[in-house]
Amino acid sequence: MDYQRILKALADRARLGQGPLTCQEMAALFGMDVVPARVEALRSKAKRLVARGWLAEPAPGRFTLARGVSGPGGGS
Repeated sequence: MDYQRILKALADRARLGQGPLTCQEMAALFGMDVVPARVEALRSKAKRLVARGWLAEPAPGRFTLARGVSGPGGGS
């Protein structure tokens, strides 16, 4: 579920022409407590999505959709 929320949030930002999100910003956006455990859990999932080619990390700790990815279920 967090994977889909991450992809949807970043797809929405891409559609609006907004830049990357940090994991702290994602936690706040998702209504989570912005505490280290939550932020690190999101960071781990975001890094996994980078490794799988769904997300890009243009700067350390800042995530965006990978080129050609449109969002959850979007692929390239």
